[in-house]
Amino acid sequence: MTLALVNARVWTGDSGRPDAEAVAISGDRISGVGSSDEIRKMAGPGATTIDLGGRFLIPGFIDTHVHFVDGGFRLASVQLRDARTREDFVSRIRAFATTVPEGTWITGGDWDHTLWGGELPRRDWIDAATPKHPVWVNRLDGHMALANTAALDAAGVARGVRDVGGGEIVRDRRGELTGLLKDNAMSLVDPKVPARSPELQDRSLEAAMRYVAAQGVTSVHNMGSWGDLDIFARAWRAGRLPTRIYAAVPLDSWARLQETVASRTYGPEGRGDAWLRVGALKGFVDGSLGSHTAAFHEPFTDAPRDRGLFVNEPDKLYAWVSGADKAGLHVMVHAIGDRANATILDIYERVIREHGARDRRFRIEHAQHLAPGDIPRFASLGVIASMQPYHAIDDGRWATKVIGAERSRTTYAFRSLLAAGASLAFGSDWFVAPPTPLEGIYAAVTRRTLDGVNPGGWVPEQKITVEEALVAYTRTAAYASFDETQKGVIAPGMLADLTVVDRDLRQIAPDEIRSARIVRTIVGGKTVFEK
Repeated sequence: MTLALVNARVWTGDSGRPDAEAVAISGDRISGVGSSDEIRKMAGPGATTIDLGGRFLIPGFIDTHVHFVDGGFRLASVQLRDARTREDFVSRIRAFATTVPEGTWITGGDWDHTLWGGELPRRDWIDAATPKHPVWVNRLDGHMALANTAALDAAGVARGVRDVGGGEIVRDRRGELTGLLKDNAMSLVDPKVPARSPELQDRSLEAAMRYVAAQGVTSVHNMGSWGDLDIFARAWRAGRLPTRIYAAVPLDSWARLQETVASRTYGPEGRGDAWLRVGALKGFVDGSLGSHTAAFHEPFTDAPRDRGLFVNEPDKLYAWVSGADKAGLHVMVHAIGDRANATILDIYERVIREHGARDRRFRIEHAQHLAPGDIPRFASLGVIASMQPYHAIDDGRWATKVIGAERSRTTYAFRSLLAAGASLAFGSDWFVAPPTPLEGIYAAVTRRTLDGVNPGGWVPEQKITVEEALVAYTRTAAYASFDETQKGVIAPGMLADLTVVDRDLRQIAPDEIRSARIVRTIVGGKTVFEK
């Protein structure tokens, strides 16, 4: 059966033929691209024809950085992201506690203390509201979390607990625990949180896939765990994946991944198929800006004695990257601060020099704050900048107070990276930020912060065009997972992963982009969302 999509404004992403009117699909592949008349003739009288009424047809969005299962789970957890006062924060947790049995752990949350003036929450805020519920709710970046007394007791964390390298246990002036734990210190509580049942895991994945389909997302790159991979594999083997997944596991487990690929657990090639692929590894250099755990060369503007921290020391990172690269695996590493980015670029450069040239496509996840001299190194080393534009309009509300105006000039440096010839791939970092590419495009094009304070854009010289943002969400995003021969452009032979938007994003005013809506999402020739 052939499907013909006609009367559309098609942006193909294919530089050889960037524009068209219609697309033909046979099975799960694109079979033709051309005018509406050409596609009708190609499809023949038995085809199913959909008239898109002049809507904008593009390659399916690829989100290159998600925490997919956690994102799905958070759709049903306590919602703290937009809590704007201490009272609102507490009342939401109190209200949620009444909906679950005593003893149930309350997790997720994604709070943002900058919304209520910057005061960090403490366990004494919520203890009275949750005496019989352990609470372990994280900041929206996932690099800091608050435990109430019940959670600390359940985890056996008391006043005399020793500090944790690569993290921070926040204490008050008297040395008492506030309940806040940062980065590696979060490991004191994380293992005590009860495991989610397989049924809840599967429901979380299904919720996540439904949610991103409604945002026009057809593929995701998951930055996760071996447990995540098990969840994906269950759905994959049952044929229940309407979203294509490139699954990364922790970098320090590279030897296990090497064995998994060799065992051909995931198909004859050992790396899966068009629905679920393995072979990627994700590591960390530092923490986050909002938690003051991003690693910088110079101290934070608002904390002159603090330069952040390394979650993993460079010697360990080098050993893991080198081992993974020798095994032919795909390495991607989280780096936020300029010192963190310089460190992982140095490690990548060393490994390239020692192992020789090959098509390895090293990635830096976030690449958030860059020293100007490091920007050209992305292109010269062939390192992909895997970035999340929504963060620019979120963090831009307060980042200059934390790092100053000079370092802000090369924060989320989209334009500078493209000008230097780097490959720029876009994603969301969901659950940290919404998995909504339309908002991401708006952010990259306008850089207007969420608080409305920067109508001309925060660091406006780093704006890019709509088409450059579309490329980062499609063609380069496919390249970032070695999939450029399968998806990311609309051309014959490519997978029929397509997104329909209600208006041509290239033809509207930038401030209208957030008002655009997804009207249809197609994966493998099948409609998985329709409005």
